[in-house]
Amino acid sequence: MKRVAIIGAGCSGLAAIKCCLDEGIEPVCFERENDIGGLWNYCDNPKIGKGSVYRSCVINTSKEMMAFSDFPPPAEFPTFMPHKYVLKYFRLYAENFGLLKYIKFKTSVSEVVPSGDYQTTGRWRVTSSCEDGDPETQTFDGVLICTGHHTYPYLPKFQGLENFTGKSMHSHSYRDNRELDGKRVLVVGIGNSGVDIAVDLSHTASQVYLSTRRGAWVVSRKGFWGYPADAIANSRFLFTLPKSVLQWSVEKMCSFGFDHEAYGVKPTERCFRTHPTINDELPFRIMVGAVQVRPDVHEFTESAVSFTDGTSEPIDAVVFATGYEYKIPFLADSISKIEDNRTCLYKYMFPPHLQHPTLGIVGMVQAIGAIMPISEIQCRWFTRLVTGQCSLPCYSEMIKDIEEKRDWMNSTYVSSRRHTVQTFWIDYMDQIAEKIGVRPNLVSLFLRDPYLAARCYFGPCLPSQYRLDGPGKWNGAKRCIQGAISRCMTPSHKGLQPMNFIRSKTRRLSIEIQIPTFIKPYFVMFLLCFLFLCVLFV
Repeated sequence: MKRVAIIGAGCSGLAAIKCCLDEGIEPVCFERENDIGGLWNYCDNPKIGKGSVYRSCVINTSKEMMAFSDFPPPAEFPTFMPHKYVLKYFRLYAENFGLLKYIKFKTSVSEVVPSGDYQTTGRWRVTSSCEDGDPETQTFDGVLICTGHHTYPYLPKFQGLENFTGKSMHSHSYRDNRELDGKRVLVVGIGNSGVDIAVDLSHTASQVYLSTRRGAWVVSRKGFWGYPADAIANSRFLFTLPKSVLQWSVEKMCSFGFDHEAYGVKPTERCFRTHPTINDELPFRIMVGAVQVRPDVHEFTESAVSFTDGTSEPIDAVVFATGYEYKIPFLADSISKIEDNRTCLYKYMFPPHLQHPTLGIVGMVQAIGAIMPISEIQCRWFTRLVTGQCSLPCYSEMIKDIEEKRDWMNSTYVSSRRHTVQTFWIDYMDQIAEKIGVRPNLVSLFLRDPYLAARCYFGPCLPSQYRLDGPGKWNGAKRCIQGAISRCMTPSHKGLQPMNFIRSKTRRLSIEIQIPTFIKPYFVMFLLCFLFLCVLFV
C-alpha cells in the first residue's frame, strides 16, 4: 500500500486524508497544533506560521457552496457560518469518515526532500518532530502540502511608522474590538479582513478610519430575496454570457444599493480586474460616521497619520490588513520557489520540473468562491496521479500552460501581490475535474435527467456536481443538489418550512407559467436579473 504524507489538518488536510482513503492510500497527516481546523480554529494568541480567524469572523461563502462534495452541511447550520460553525462542520466531516486517527497532532515538519531513489520511485523524505521530541525522518510515496497561505503576515514599509507611539498590529493578530475600545483606529487595507475589522471596531472605537489605495467593489452576501449571492453568481449559465456584459451587470448591481463613489470607495479598476470585498455592514457604518474612508497613507508621526490627499488625522492605533506572504519554509527553493507571492506551479499545484507527480501543493490558489471544494478536487486529482490512474502532461506543455495563465492574469487583474494566484471558480473546478474524468457532461445528463441537468446549468454550480459521474461517484449527489436551495434557505424560525417560503415567492408566477417546481427559484432569479438589466439599459 502506498503512503502519502499530508502536512496540515485544516480543510485541505482533512480532504486529503479522505481522498487518500478513497483510493486505497495510507495517509499520515502531520499537524503542528493539537486540533484540526487550521485557519478556522480560533485561538486567542495566534503564532506566526499559523492562520487564525478573528472572533467575529463569518465565512463569505454560503454553506452549500463551501461544502465538501459528498458531505453537505446540516440544514440547521446558518447559511453563512461563523467560524465556530465552520469548525463544527469540519469535525462532523472528520468523524463521519474516520479521519482523526490518521493525524499526528503537535508534530511539525521541518524538511521535505527527494529520497535517494527519487529518480526511479518518486518518493520523498519527510523530517518531523513531536513537541519536545527528537526529529524523525520517514519515506513516503507522495507528499501533499496543505498549510494554506494565510499564515505569514506581510507588512509593507510605511514612512515614519517607526516614530508612531501608538499600538500597531497586523490583522493576523487582531482578535476582537475590546482591545481597542474607545481608541481612534486606522485600518489600512480594504480587503475582506480590513473591512470586517473596521466594521467590528466601529462598534467600540471612538472613530475608525479606513485607508485604501485603489478602492474596492463591495459585495453583499445576500442576493435577491435573501438567496445567497454566491449561489446566484456561481452559475454555469451566467458564465456563458459575454464577459463585458457580465462585468457591466455586476458593477451596476453592486452600485444599485451602494453608491461606491459617494461613499468614497469607488475602485480605480473594473470589477473583474480585482478581487471583490464582501461585507454587508460597511455602507451603514459609513452612513452613521462610525467608519470614515481615507486615501492611501502618506506618513506616520508620533500620534497621527497623513494621507496622500494632504489630510491628516490623530490616531491611537493602527491595524494593517495588508495581506500575507506566501511561504513553504520546509521546502527548498529548488523544488518550488515563491517570489513576491508568485508561484511557478502547473494548475497552481505541481512544480513542473519534477520528474514524478508525487508532490502537490494544495490550496495555493485564490478564486472568487470557496477554497474547500477546490482543495478537495485537487486532492482527488493528486491521489489518482499517485496511484497511476492519471498522468501529467510533459514539461514543455506544463510550462506553456503556466506562462499562458500568467499572461492571462496580467491582462485580467490589476498588478499586485494580491492577484498572483487568481482564477475563476467554475473554470478552475472544471479544468481539474476534466483531468480526473468527473466534469459534468450536461448534454449526456440532459438526455437521462433533464430536470437535474437544468439544475446544474441554471442553478448554483454546487460541489456535488463533481460526484454525479466518474471516479468517486456518490449516489447521494443528485439528492444533495435537489435539496440545496431548501437547506440553504432554512430559516431560523423552525416553525416555517423552507420550501413553503420558496413556494410562496413563486406561486403567482406558477399560476400562469407552468414550469417545473424545482426550477421556480432559479427561474425567478433569472427573470429578476433580466428585468433589472432591462431597467438599467432603458
